[in-house]
Amino acid sequence: QVQLVESGGGLVQAGDSLRLSCTASGRSFSNYAMGWFRQTPGKEREFVAAITWTGETTYSTNSVKGRFTISRDNAKNTLYLQMNSLQPDDTAVYYCAVDRVPYRVVVAKGPEQYDYWGQGTQVTVSS
Repeated sequence: QVQLVESGGGLVQAGDSLRLSCTASGRSFSNYAMGWFRQTPGKEREFVAAITWTGETTYSTNSVKGRFTISRDNAKNTLYLQMNSLQPDDTAVYYCAVDRVPYRVVVAKGPEQYDYWGQGTQVTVSS
């Protein structure tokens, strides 16, 4: 059975940094793009960032550009999200996910385009 487990969330102050990790088990996803999403109560799940299967191209939403960096280590089957200069609006549950198709070259931003979601990790940023 495929499993994704996020970790690294916590309670921080505005301006602080966190690094989230997502480790996959059950199969290798080295030939699939992966992404990070976030969600707050009562709101839709929001695209944050994605990385291609090669790890050579990354994409992020405008609100986090210059602050968040997505990366991956295929040897460890692990996805990362380095979050710097955190702001209260970044408060959410963060989820990692795997693209539904391999070798995608154009980023997929819709949650319906991803499979194998993790359980999420809470990030809370105080002002």
